[in-house]
Amino acid sequence: MTEARTDWENRIGRRSDTTAAGQVPVLAPPAGLYAAPGVGQVTLHWDPVDGAVGYQVLRDGSPLDHQGGDVLAVPHGPYADTTGEPGVPYRYAVATVTDVDVSGPGGDEVVAASLPSGDASVEVLVDLATVVRELPRPWRPMIGSEHLSLLLSDETVGGQSIAADLTSALRAAHDELGVATVRAHAILCDDLGVYREVDGEPVHDFTGVDATYDALLALGLRPVVELSYMPRDLASDPDVTVFDYGAIVSPPADWDRWAALVTDLVQHLVDRYGLEEVRDRWSFEVWNEPNLEVFWSGTRDEFWRLYDVTVNAVRAVDDRLVVGGPSTAAAGWVDGLLEHVASSGAPVDFVSTHTYGNAPLDLRTTLARHGREDAQIWWTEWGVSPTHFGNANDGVFSAAFLVRGMRSAAGRIDALSYWVVSDQFEELGRPPRLLHGGFGLRTVGELRKPRWWALWLLEQLGRDEVAATVTGDGADSLVEVWASREEDRIALALWNGTLDQSKVDGSDALARTAHVGLDGLPDGEWTVRESRVDADHSNIAAVWSSMSDGADWPTDEQWERLRAADRLAVTERPLVGTALDVRLPNPSMVLIELVRAG
Repeated sequence: MTEARTDWENRIGRRSDTTAAGQVPVLAPPAGLYAAPGVGQVTLHWDPVDGAVGYQVLRDGSPLDHQGGDVLAVPHGPYADTTGEPGVPYRYAVATVTDVDVSGPGGDEVVAASLPSGDASVEVLVDLATVVRELPRPWRPMIGSEHLSLLLSDETVGGQSIAADLTSALRAAHDELGVATVRAHAILCDDLGVYREVDGEPVHDFTGVDATYDALLALGLRPVVELSYMPRDLASDPDVTVFDYGAIVSPPADWDRWAALVTDLVQHLVDRYGLEEVRDRWSFEVWNEPNLEVFWSGTRDEFWRLYDVTVNAVRAVDDRLVVGGPSTAAAGWVDGLLEHVASSGAPVDFVSTHTYGNAPLDLRTTLARHGREDAQIWWTEWGVSPTHFGNANDGVFSAAFLVRGMRSAAGRIDALSYWVVSDQFEELGRPPRLLHGGFGLRTVGELRKPRWWALWLLEQLGRDEVAATVTGDGADSLVEVWASREEDRIALALWNGTLDQSKVDGSDALARTAHVGLDGLPDGEWTVRESRVDADHSNIAAVWSSMSDGADWPTDEQWERLRAADRLAVTERPLVGTALDVRLPNPSMVLIELVRAG
């Protein structure tokens, strides 16, 4: 294990300051709590509370831990507890969360136990005549990509070109998922040679930045310019680093020189790419996760200073350039930033933060409390697990997790950026084997993981969202539907998943059958096209497991077999009547497309 990885694992959980800033209210618990027991699960329902960013589910008096490794509070109900022992009754309550570090008291308790067996089915009714809205696509604005200088690499991992893999993955994100921008670390790190001091005087060199951004723009993508980390010659403590590549996380030794570097960089980008281009299609985010001591060696007040100095340095070039932060881990410091800029006057066009293992909290009430409804909400990192080399990252569990989170975010979050697009990634060392629990949607060698297919299937949904309801065992907690239509095509995404990472390898008890009824289906003959992601379909991890025999990397012949197997599982059949049954193992995702026959 590398020294950087050991340090990371020892310190990643330490937040540098969890004190809630400002007057964050403590709210009463939600009313209307009731439990709906089902096979292998208990679904909890409650009434929403005005002013809540989320809710903490309590079981037997303690926060219910679904082992996501990050924020435990959920943005809304219903919530399926799949962690309990079947047949054993538990006491449930729910508390209202107003900041990730501020939770009210638990409310009245209900007692429930999951069932060991029974009718494990749900009814899905799709009302094709009722258009709800244009279907939101929160995955389109942004995706993550660690650090973009890998686009310039001439090295290989597992015999595969780092630059070619990352280029291919980013091109596919743009072309196939509709992604517009890429958020990545370390544009100011010394590998790109941006800053050095010669005879005590600053020298700025943006040649490496130009090559990196030219490569990105050639793919049709634009950067979210994460202004990090600190160049060595500018750092107050250059020996405090993170990651295998030694990113320096200290405040600047000279704040004026930091401001001059930022302004000079932004002016250079405007001169090179054009003011309208940078103003309309680029953005500037301050630092990365400063509320974790592993990423910021300064205090919270020093970070507020960094925020002010940095965004004002960007705006010195043009007062309409898009700036924001605090880019924190686990939804932290959002109240603090908004309180701070209210007094400092620094601009904030977007509020950005991160979470893993859960759907993002609902920060709209936080912005409203500070009178900043004008700011956008960007989750610039989001994923199934914060754990490098984690067992949730490669299989079907993460596919169901991804679609659940995107559906939860739709209409309330402006950008939900999955972290990251490719396993060509080197925070704690380069990939040691093909399926190693990497964060990427796509592997080294450009094989598509189940969660890539899940996101691709969401992109196949139609223009208009139509009304749909789910009832039965695990409705809207295990099993969800997202229904759409456009012209002579109907598309329904169905999935079965849980937040409970003890079920990362699946659960037979949580399998469901969905009986889907189509209300308002126009007359005519329709073909059902079913695209499926589950343990046995569209699952490259299972294919590699079946052939690897413990090897780290495929042979040339195995690469050929893997690429031949890297296909979405699709079947077709005629629709009989106006209903159909869909098998939903846990975990799984299915896209049902109805197309007029002929």
